[in-house]
Amino acid sequence: MALHPLFEQGVAAHRAGNLAQAEKLYRQILRADASSFPALHMLGFLKGQQGQYDEAITLLNKAVKRNPEDVTARVHHAHALMAARRFDEALIAYDRILAAQPGNFEAHYNRGVILSQKQRFEEALAALDAALALQPGTAAVFHNRGAVLVGLERYGEAMESYDRALELDPEYAPARANRAMAVLSLCDWARVAQTTPEAVAAVAPPLTFLGYSDDKQLQLQCAAGTTRALVPQPLAPLWRAEKYRHDRIRLAYVSADFREHAVAFQLAPLIERHDRSRFQVIGISTGPGDDSAIRARLIKGFDRFHDFAALNSDEIARRMREMEIDIAIDLGGHTGQARPQIFAHRPAPVQTAWLGYPATTGAPFIDYLIADRIVAPFEDQPFFSEQLVHLPHSYFPTDPARQIGATPGRAACGLPEQGFVFCAFNNNWKITQPVFDVWMRLLHAVSGSVLWLKQPAADARAKLEQEAAARGIDPARLVYADTVPLDMHLARHALADLFLDTLPYNAHATACDALGAGLPVLTCKGNAFAGRVGASLLDAVGLPEEVTESLEDYEARALELARDPAQRAALREKLARGLSTAPLFDADRFARDIETAYVTMWERRGDPPRGFSVDSSR
Repeated sequence: MALHPLFEQGVAAHRAGNLAQAEKLYRQILRADASSFPALHMLGFLKGQQGQYDEAITLLNKAVKRNPEDVTARVHHAHALMAARRFDEALIAYDRILAAQPGNFEAHYNRGVILSQKQRFEEALAALDAALALQPGTAAVFHNRGAVLVGLERYGEAMESYDRALELDPEYAPARANRAMAVLSLCDWARVAQTTPEAVAAVAPPLTFLGYSDDKQLQLQCAAGTTRALVPQPLAPLWRAEKYRHDRIRLAYVSADFREHAVAFQLAPLIERHDRSRFQVIGISTGPGDDSAIRARLIKGFDRFHDFAALNSDEIARRMREMEIDIAIDLGGHTGQARPQIFAHRPAPVQTAWLGYPATTGAPFIDYLIADRIVAPFEDQPFFSEQLVHLPHSYFPTDPARQIGATPGRAACGLPEQGFVFCAFNNNWKITQPVFDVWMRLLHAVSGSVLWLKQPAADARAKLEQEAAARGIDPARLVYADTVPLDMHLARHALADLFLDTLPYNAHATACDALGAGLPVLTCKGNAFAGRVGASLLDAVGLPEEVTESLEDYEARALELARDPAQRAALREKLARGLSTAPLFDADRFARDIETAYVTMWERRGDPPRGFSVDSSR
């Protein structure tokens, strides 16, 4: 079939980077022949390059139907579907490519990336290994393979994949960034010690960096650098100072974690308690769903719930603007599958960060950060791009109505029948060498004691036991708690004697679990937000005496409590009183306080944001 005489001119302009001229020529061909496969294909490819995925998909779909034998057009169609986050359709498209061309590297590789995004890690690994067999020298495959192995909690193998990616391409930044978290997850403190906080801040994701350092200036630099990489240029705001005339303030909670996740459990009681005479409460899910009871509870609790996981960030922002959201609350920051790009479009007059990410976002398009006087005192404002808002007690919400099951026996949990139980249920990536050193000295000092940890991955467990043995502690004194339903997990806290916090990243939801179950927590107040949450929680539950200012004081206080049963009993009694009277577990009070913050933000909309404190509702 002869090509249209303008087609070669269009391709030449396309190759030269003159996309406007190329588009003009392709469209001219299509006006003459709307079924022209070459013009449909190349215009669709061009629109994909421009990020206009919906139009690209429409054009490429027509091209594929016109010439189903052309694998290149099929690949471009699949790529556009993937870029538009239409993952299920993209998987089908790649499967069709592989049926026609089993050795297509891009199809295997992109299937692996998509399956990893969908957390189907075993399938993702198989797809990436198939890609690797075709092109064994590709750094990107080893990097994504490492990410999948992290998802499978095979951290040692993940490290090998990241290392191989960097051998192939020493400048491959994503592998260097993700390897930093794998090092923490493996508790490989020798490798942690081989780098400086400044070096980690330059390459690691902001959440990972919080596990390395509590240097507030470096945290700001890391977060701001990541934001600039995600949003290189300021975007035209979708909200342009229009005045909405709503009878209630429209709140939109935006999160990728409306599923079996700590954020969902902490948020649900607030959503249920919002004053519907003053607020309309909307949930916007940007991440994977599940069939969990907590997701169902959230869906029921919101006035409106939108599952936008399949939409790209631009489209989500447009939808939010169409909803005329008054205040958009980013619950993700720089965690997991959070999407700060949504907020870069300024879909709402007021945009605030809260709860999911305990540090500054470094994002100029986020107006406020909801915190409290302990985690982010006003003198720390220079280290935050957002204006600080202080709730009167802890910024952290809780659910006082969670069910606690029947207390199991010690033997059922692998604990000795006698002896002191130190407990630390944080994720193992939060366990740092200085804290572990303290824990091992405590085991030395308290005869018959054990350290009860959350069950880590096999290779991380081996590393912890190796480190314990190196400090003269029998690894059998490290006991591990398997994953169980929440009510059973809360119940087994009664078997422990003292919860030991971590640093520089404290227990957050995990500390709330312990306190809510009646187990005293001992924390060391760090320098930055993530390491001061324990202090905030203990202050709000009426146990400020369990906040220490140094690891030396932390160790001394733990030893004092371990040796004094009467003092421990008095502490438990005080905590029990606090559970019913202190602010931490007063969800109604918390709802009124944060609503006061929202009203103040709304009243100041359109003006430059400035920090403020909320007076207690009682």
